[in-house]
Amino acid sequence: MNAEQALDFAREAIYILLLVSSPIMLVGLAVGLTVAVFQALTQIQEITLTFVPKIIVVFLAMLPLLPFMLGQMENLMQRVADLIIASGG
Repeated sequence: MNAEQALDFAREAIYILLLVSSPIMLVGLAVGLTVAVFQALTQIQEITLTFVPKIIVVFLAMLPLLPFMLGQMENLMQRVADLIIASGG
């Protein structure tokens, strides 16, 4: 593997990282923003109110997103295996 191939692979890995993590991060952002607005409107400043809804919604969002996430990671691992086989090691 030469430097250009390594750079292409690193670029693809970063793209897959963003593709896999962004839906969960966006869900967490939306819930956090909603909770923050709710806290600002009601002036309830309970610490657990900021964490518990986010944790629950993120885990619930992962259930339908896991097949997509695992598929993307599987494709990346298959490419890694193909590169290892192609390089003879």
